[in-house]
Amino acid sequence: MAAVEAQQLDELCFLTAQSMTSLRTSDHFQIVKLLGEGSYGKVMLAVHRKRGTPMALKFFPRKSTSLASFLREYHLSLSFCTHPSLTRALGIFYSTPSYYVFAQQAGLYGDLYNVIVSEVGVGEECVQRVMAQLSGAVTHLHSLGFVHRDIKPENIFLCDPACRWVKLGDFGLARPIGTSVRGVWYDSPFCTPEVEPVKALEQENARRQLSGDPEPVEPLWMTVEPSVDSWALGVLSYCLLTGCFPWEESTRDASGYRRFREWFEREAERDSDGEDRYQEEEEEKEREDRRSNPLPTQFKGFSRLVIALFKELLHPLPEQRGSPEEILSYLGGPWLKENEEQQERKEAEAEKEARNISGRAGVEEEPEREGRAER
Repeated sequence: MAAVEAQQLDELCFLTAQSMTSLRTSDHFQIVKLLGEGSYGKVMLAVHRKRGTPMALKFFPRKSTSLASFLREYHLSLSFCTHPSLTRALGIFYSTPSYYVFAQQAGLYGDLYNVIVSEVGVGEECVQRVMAQLSGAVTHLHSLGFVHRDIKPENIFLCDPACRWVKLGDFGLARPIGTSVRGVWYDSPFCTPEVEPVKALEQENARRQLSGDPEPVEPLWMTVEPSVDSWALGVLSYCLLTGCFPWEESTRDASGYRRFREWFEREAERDSDGEDRYQEEEEEKEREDRRSNPLPTQFKGFSRLVIALFKELLHPLPEQRGSPEEILSYLGGPWLKENEEQQERKEAEAEKEARNISGRAGVEEEPEREGRAER
């Protein structure tokens, strides 16, 4: 599947490479404001002068962008991003003397980064709503044979201020599943732990340059796999719930990640040892495990439900990492510890009230049965 979709994408790029139209942006669009800016270029909110419809124009500097990479992102967004939570191109692409440009759906309420309160996050209901949409969007993209490879708050756009409709965008790093790419390390919690060896190579290259050695270290090539997106969704969930990141970077040099990995490995060992336990022993087993293998500090505010989800999405081994679709299995229940405790109290109160009602009904029914017996 991935090979077929990649071939179709290449064919679309080839067919349109010779038909690039040169336009002056101001002749066709009224620019409203800047929506975002980065290494890729910039995105402007604009209104089409004839249609009167708002759209986002994505500008790619011609000096730093190849025509092939521009067309790849445009056609991927236009032809494959058919899920409602994927940002879709609008069929308009052109060039100016300085930029390649294409039009896409506009997120009129900014991006997810703008609504995350530092060290607070966003409401739990909002988090689950966002993650449900992203689960479907990323699963759809994977089913077509592509991996996004750059899921982060800045690339998730809001179609309403309450995050009831969000769209994942920016497909500049998206590649077909199975593609070989040069490994790149970047200092971010979204960078997967399997890329850690690349960090050592980059450090060695930097050392060689300082010492005047012109021979660089051979690059490390890696295969593009969907597990990259699963990891990013796990980190994103944590970020939304807390307004923080679980660690600075996913290497054993980073204390936060090292503590998580040590805890995870002990948990995995216990899980494999306890597979045959009876169901009624599970709660006691969990309490015992929490005592003997306490959660890392940064995970202590979470419920059992979301901890189980983190164990799926943030598995250190990519081949054992859960898929984005598994997020759907963890929706509905509490993700934060305080909400879990509130729910447990409500359930206990409801059960107590049910017993009281049942008891009162039993007392009232007894004389009636005696009367019937006398008659």
